[in-house]
Amino acid sequence: MLYYLWEIFNINLFSYITFRAGVGFFIALFSALFLMPPFIQWANYKKAKQPISSYTPKNHQNKVGTPTMGGIVIVVSTLIANLIAAKLDNIYLLLGLACLILFSAVGIRDDMTKILAKNNVGLNARTKFGLLLLIALSISIALYIYGLNTNFYIPFYKNPLLDMVFFAPLFWSLVFVSATNAVNITDGLDGLATVPSLFALFSLMVFVYVSGNVVYSSYLFYPLIQGSGEVVIIAASLMGALIGFLWFNCHPAEVFMGDSGSLAIGGVVAYCAIICKAELLLFLISFIFVIEAASVILQIFSIKTFSKKIFLMAPIHHHFEVKGWAESKIIVRFWIIALISNLIALLSLKVR
Repeated sequence: MLYYLWEIFNINLFSYITFRAGVGFFIALFSALFLMPPFIQWANYKKAKQPISSYTPKNHQNKVGTPTMGGIVIVVSTLIANLIAAKLDNIYLLLGLACLILFSAVGIRDDMTKILAKNNVGLNARTKFGLLLLIALSISIALYIYGLNTNFYIPFYKNPLLDMVFFAPLFWSLVFVSATNAVNITDGLDGLATVPSLFALFSLMVFVYVSGNVVYSSYLFYPLIQGSGEVVIIAASLMGALIGFLWFNCHPAEVFMGDSGSLAIGGVVAYCAIICKAELLLFLISFIFVIEAASVILQIFSIKTFSKKIFLMAPIHHHFEVKGWAESKIIVRFWIIALISNLIALLSLKVR
């Protein structure tokens, strides 16, 4: 809307992505702050409460009865902000919003299954993976058809290693599925996934802005992706919505985001990394999500292969809970690690 006001009334300020991203951030923030209290009331009335898994530490039983599916408010707030602040005829923006909506839809279906069944199992694993893969392939193929750069880059090196050509959609789909599941696994403590998501989105917002800007991409020897800069507004809006959500999700949480939020966040994080050619850098940007997912994979592999556990409980944040760490200590220390890893990732912009 704002962009088109620039065209109609020649208000030059509305043409700047940075300004509209700032507007999107605050609209999403205040939308989330405004919408979350009535949503929590509605969720309590409908008994849309988070079932607690029996495979979590005993202290998690204190969380029984906490409303879930707060991710719906995160997604709605982000959409409202983009409808007002973004240029809606931009293909990269539209595909980014499609990621947000479609991955969230899978999460909503999963959350509803848990609520109705009154257990933490959710969708069948094959069904859930199949839906995530279908969405990932669809978005990836759309990007490929539109002509997104298929070169493969590594951090701290300015030249591409190779051109993935028609293998690119398969690689991008792997990035989507990995990121969505990693964020989903991390979402196990109050605010644990939210703040690392904020750090990741901020870093990716910088990389997307640079890749979409002719001057900065040339100066920093970064691959230019014409038109991708508009996705900065999605990242900024999602950050605003997450901060609004965190107001109610900080320990002790009044609401959980559920899969409806975590899958949507993972999808947007992956999408931003793909369009700014930071797929491999995602290991640093999403370092907390990586170690959380890796801890689950290693635990399952060790049990099935050696009949022994590596961790007291997986994912790794539960390992520290079992060791006696306070939940707040685990959360804050993981936030610190996420901040440091993102600062290192941002250095790769200049050190190339």
